Amino acid sequence: MFEMTRNVLKNLMGKYSTRLYPFDTREPFERFRGTLDINVEECIFCSTCAKKCPSQCITVDVKNRTWTCDSFACVYCAVCVESCPTQCMSMYPVTKPAAGEKSLIFYQGAAKIKKPKAEKPA
Repeated sequence: MFEMTRNVLKNLMGKYSTRLYPFDTREPFERFRGTLDINVEECIFCSTCAKKCPSQCITVDVKNRTWTCDSFACVYCAVCVESCPTQCMSMYPVTKPAAGEKSLIFYQGAAKIKKPKAEKPA
């Protein structure tokens, strides 16, 4: 019993073994991917990111020009970022705060502008 008391006192009086997270943060690792983001103004809604995503968390609606990502299903592998033909997707090294509810990353693109048809000269 005295051996255990020595360990208890050592743990109470010594340094913490873990980081006190919200108060004490560290810099991200060099190749940390972080959080997914999209510049929806440059997106052509080709659905390549949704097709290449291994976790199938991205949904692209071409008709309504919406882009949705289920952040709880995303594994942040950056395959969608690498496969995007317009390079409008990116990963920035910021950790998302803890969430108690399921949240979706949702973007609405601008309506597609129809080009007027050129009239044939008579």
